[in-house]
Amino acid sequence: MDSQSAVTMEAGAPTRKESGRLPSRHGGHAHGHSGLARTAHGMSSSSLRKKSDATLVRKVPVASLRPVLANLQEVLLGTKLAVLFIAVPLAVAAQCFRFGQVWVFALSLIGLIPLAERVSFLTEQIALYTGPTIGGLLNATCGNATELIIAVFALVQGKIEVVKCSLLGSVLSNLLLVLGTSLFCGGIKNLGADQPYDRKQADVSTGLLTLGVLCQSLPLLLRYAVSSGEHAVATDTTVLELSRACSFIMLLAYVAYLFFQLKTHRQLFEPQEIEGGDEEEEEAVLGFGSALFWLILMTIIIAVLSEYVVGTIEPTSQSWGLSVSFISIILLPIVGNAAEHAGAVIFALKNKLDITLGVALGSATQISMFVVGTLTPFP
Repeated sequence: MDSQSAVTMEAGAPTRKESGRLPSRHGGHAHGHSGLARTAHGMSSSSLRKKSDATLVRKVPVASLRPVLANLQEVLLGTKLAVLFIAVPLAVAAQCFRFGQVWVFALSLIGLIPLAERVSFLTEQIALYTGPTIGGLLNATCGNATELIIAVFALVQGKIEVVKCSLLGSVLSNLLLVLGTSLFCGGIKNLGADQPYDRKQADVSTGLLTLGVLCQSLPLLLRYAVSSGEHAVATDTTVLELSRACSFIMLLAYVAYLFFQLKTHRQLFEPQEIEGGDEEEEEAVLGFGSALFWLILMTIIIAVLSEYVVGTIEPTSQSWGLSVSFISIILLPIVGNAAEHAGAVIFALKNKLDITLGVALGSATQISMFVVGTLTPFP
């Protein structure tokens, strides 16, 4: 595979003919580009989206209902995973009517798949109004919202092992399963062709992952170093203090990484354009207020289903004959990022490795530096 520099790609104008005037870097014209370069996460998830057909909506006799129905159609039916939304009300019904904890767990996992993809879509819609910096920060905080929310509920319920295993599984899933599958499939599909990617972007993510490994290893090394003799009594307190200090360093490094990615060297993280590519310009199909409302609602629903998952993981483990560690390391990470994972493989098949590397390394970096760093200070 050849290493090449990334080429800046601008997203399309965040407007439709029916929409009102939107803020823009080009004088606020409705037809101007927003200057927002699409991220690898956004482009990966977009591979599972589909255009909504507004024919039926136009036939609705009540004119005041058309915008509402068009909004619902865009949010709920604008994805190839729309059929999985049925699992969301079924999971709530299974919990309310006590159909069985295994059913609640399985339906909640299935329902989280389209919700995670829709959160990515909604953050992109908001980013088209706010510009590249705020949009990038939204993507940096919401890109792994499902894993973060699951980990928070597990932490609140005192299930530390689930937290550790799910976060470890997220990193391993991105680096081994997603990246490995993408490179293998992309290599087979594009056998004999060059597969260009931006090495600088990969180097930055690799450096942060290495720092994350060192920060997580230090408390473990200290525990083994002073686990006997007169220092044994103070070991737990000392390890906890060192762990919190390392988490602060990780969060500080992640903030510096965001500043580097979104401000000073933004061009390095924009997926390069392949000749003959058929990517369409991105348009805003939702208003800012509508997108923000749906983002909050989707996050609340994810929180509810995440609480169901955490609360039923142990009975499901016993029923399925699988350990809690296996479910936390294997199943939860795959479900949380299923949409992005599928998109990474699809773009690898299209010989667009920048997007694939951005998804795999970016998600692993976000989990190991931001999510782990955020949760570590809490006992």
